Amino acid sequence: MIPRYSRPDMVAIWSPETKFRIWFEIEAHACDAMADLGVIPKANAEAVWKARDVDFDVARIDEIEAVTKHDVIAFLTHLAEIVGADEARFVHQGMTSSDVLDTCFNIQLTRAADILIADVEGLLAALKRRAMEHRMTLRIGRSHGIHAEPTTMGLTFARFYAEMDRNLARLKTARAEIATGALSGAVGTFANIDPRVEEHVCKMLSLTPEPISTQVIPRDRHAAFFATLGVVASSVENIATEIRHMQRTEVLEAEEFFSKGQKGSSAMPHKRNPVLTENLTGLARLVRGMVIPALENVALWHERDISHSSVERNIGPDATVTLDFALARLTTVIDKLVVYPDNMLANMNKFRGLVMSQRVLLALTQAGVSREDAYTLVQRNAMKVWEQGKDFREELLADPDVTAALSPAEIEEKFDLGYHTKHVDTIFARVFGS
Repeated sequence: MIPRYSRPDMVAIWSPETKFRIWFEIEAHACDAMADLGVIPKANAEAVWKARDVDFDVARIDEIEAVTKHDVIAFLTHLAEIVGADEARFVHQGMTSSDVLDTCFNIQLTRAADILIADVEGLLAALKRRAMEHRMTLRIGRSHGIHAEPTTMGLTFARFYAEMDRNLARLKTARAEIATGALSGAVGTFANIDPRVEEHVCKMLSLTPEPISTQVIPRDRHAAFFATLGVVASSVENIATEIRHMQRTEVLEAEEFFSKGQKGSSAMPHKRNPVLTENLTGLARLVRGMVIPALENVALWHERDISHSSVERNIGPDATVTLDFALARLTTVIDKLVVYPDNMLANMNKFRGLVMSQRVLLALTQAGVSREDAYTLVQRNAMKVWEQGKDFREELLADPDVTAALSPAEIEEKFDLGYHTKHVDTIFARVFGS
């Protein structure tokens, strides 16, 4: 990803320096295991660790690869330059390139998952704080974009919290599924390398040995991982879309924090645009766009081909770097979101009590009016509000068919906003615990 949408900790996971360091650790731990099994001399295994504190020369590896046209061979050649050709002659014994590449890739993905998990935990903390702050801040709920019934801003935040909490569980599951390693040799039969070498390397690198690999780790694991990133990105967009709606001029129930000196438009000085959440919508599209290639990587020819390789060299860094940035940005948006409770009440009252129509409908049915007749009575008064700007409560009080079933006091009671918040604490207990 471009620096504009990148954060350094996630970018570092995908740097050539990090990759080559992981490759070295895989090879060095494998040498230790083979030495313990008597396959190679102990002295050779110990000699490999001379490169432990050496910075691998990325330019030199690239120079060798320009000749060999093979990245792993280029690295092994450079490692031999550091360790010594004779000392390094048993490095990569019985292994194939995918043993290194796939195990490294999964290590990078688990490290990326750790950052994403921490990102979501930070977002959850922000959502919870704002939910508690606005637990009883009334706003109108909408369906199809149209006023429905009252809810609270706290419930909106709580809904997003619950969604992100599910995503946290999904990320942890995806991390566990991707945390496997394979050092099983060509076509995965362990013909030239003892399974105990794989077990040792995986233990040292906090991985689980892949139960059965071919020449590669099965790509359904990776498909599940990137699909999870796509779901998380969609949740980011879900929250961003709600904020973008709330910031619309004719709504203005909340808006992104507008800092001192910030400019909204090069042409119109009055503008305060939802640029951060619009940006998040775009970033979510990018992450989701990387899911389909990951799914298509599952079907490889026989024991191995490399059709997945070019895909993963792109989507591994890009999906994780982009989602990391998006989650951090969304956390900042939630933390600093400016909420306008007075505007929420003004919007809810814009159609003068119309949002209480269901309460009146239910009251009429409970008073003995058939549902069909009750619906007709309520709707005919509601349409006067839509079409003529009338006051819903006044129209009901003036309708003899309504007052024949409900007293004025009963009608008045149906406009109590507190009726709609009586179970907020119950919902909060479900979401956040008691």
